[in-house]
Amino acid sequence: MTDTVPATLAADPTSGRPPACDIAVVGGGAAGLHVALEAADAGGRVTVVSRTPLTGSASFRAQGGLAAAIGPGDTVDKHAADTLEAGRGLCEPAVVEVLVREAPAAVENLMKRGVEFDLEPDGELALGLEGGHSERRIVHAGGAETGRAITSRLAELVAAHPGIDVLEGASAQALWTSGGTCVGVITDRGPLRAGGTVLATGGGAALWRRTTNPRGAIGAGSVLAAAAGAELADLELCQFHPTALALPGSDLDGWLITEAVRGEGALLLDAAGERFTDELSPRDAVAAAILDRMAADGAPFVSLDLRPVPLERFPTITRTLASVGLDPAAGPVPVAPASHYLIGGVRTDLHCRSSVPGLLAVGEAACTGLHGANRLASNSLSECFVFGSRAAVAALEGDTGGQDPFPPGEDGWRFTGPTTATREAVWELAGPLRDAATLRRLLEDPYPLARLIATSALKREESRGVHRRSDFPATETSLDLHHVVIDGTGEPRLERWA
Repeated sequence: MTDTVPATLAADPTSGRPPACDIAVVGGGAAGLHVALEAADAGGRVTVVSRTPLTGSASFRAQGGLAAAIGPGDTVDKHAADTLEAGRGLCEPAVVEVLVREAPAAVENLMKRGVEFDLEPDGELALGLEGGHSERRIVHAGGAETGRAITSRLAELVAAHPGIDVLEGASAQALWTSGGTCVGVITDRGPLRAGGTVLATGGGAALWRRTTNPRGAIGAGSVLAAAAGAELADLELCQFHPTALALPGSDLDGWLITEAVRGEGALLLDAAGERFTDELSPRDAVAAAILDRMAADGAPFVSLDLRPVPLERFPTITRTLASVGLDPAAGPVPVAPASHYLIGGVRTDLHCRSSVPGLLAVGEAACTGLHGANRLASNSLSECFVFGSRAAVAALEGDTGGQDPFPPGEDGWRFTGPTTATREAVWELAGPLRDAATLRRLLEDPYPLARLIATSALKREESRGVHRRSDFPATETSLDLHHVVIDGTGEPRLERWA
């Protein structure tokens, strides 16, 4: 074993055993970096395994902010009510309660770590309004550069922390299990033992061809976890962002135009130049209205009029649109829905623990039940930090790193990513509007997560939130609080969470 482990993961020179740490964090986005810092500050020895540079994650590209009830007149109860309303009867109330009560402290914690959020002239936090929120409660940094600001700062802190080792460019190939317990992760640089293994691999929205996500957002965490026997949940629920740039053939096709601009007055216009929907409704309603209008107009896009918006607050948007010859101050720009956020993932409890002992998940890789059937805007970044803190505590309670599990074999299962054909198939067969006939065709796809998405979507015989089926257009109230859970055998079941 010693001879086959690269120097970056050198075996113990005395025992020959693979290297060990208290916590292995797989993923270098906002959630993973936060877990690493929280655990290391508590005295844990942490190794971060990141396939991309720490500034190359989906979090780095996030334009939205953090939702937290910190403004005058706002309350955690209002935040909870908005979350539950947007979730269309599927939110887990206990998880919502944790999020809304702990989000203000998460914002404060980030400020203490040196993240510079946007401020009003009087020095108070500038709070934005986004769809589905009844109050201004969205904290941003750099206008539409919140992800860049937060991830860059956390990456600096992680790189400088003596208790954290970072393996940039290293890929997780499988989870290392022994006796039904996760005891670490197998990487392309060798195996790593860990007392707790945290999947912070991000989501899977790039499985759909038209997406706002970087191409690496392929649901790797769910595939790794499922192969280790962990339960997954809500994979049929992918949120399609209403306003992604529509420029087929361009590298910027699918580029996200943040919802914050609609909070500042941007309007959605049809082919005749008429406003056709409430721009600040929850995302599922806005996306559905756009798709219906596109069908009625026979057009591949609708228009987003940014002229009412103070564009000086969104320099990234102006600069990016200018790079493809669009001037948002001169006229509307073409937009259409694109896959944005996979609500489903590794099923976890309030402390981010999966059904496999020793394995945890956080952020978009996890499914807590927080988002229900439709994620409320900017709750996801808050989720990363609220539940990331909880994951760090729970992961430190593990003790498998001190055991001597049987070394992983070289001939076991290893992760393989999806092909371009899979991305095309998922978009065509499990896109914003699905039916049983098209979903069944996806069951033969070679990528495991594509098959599981189709399996879950077939099991939910209704339309709810982001899940729209032409053959089951109504919402079944009997399915309120019922989630599609897939166990280690790949079989789906409907399970009530409350």
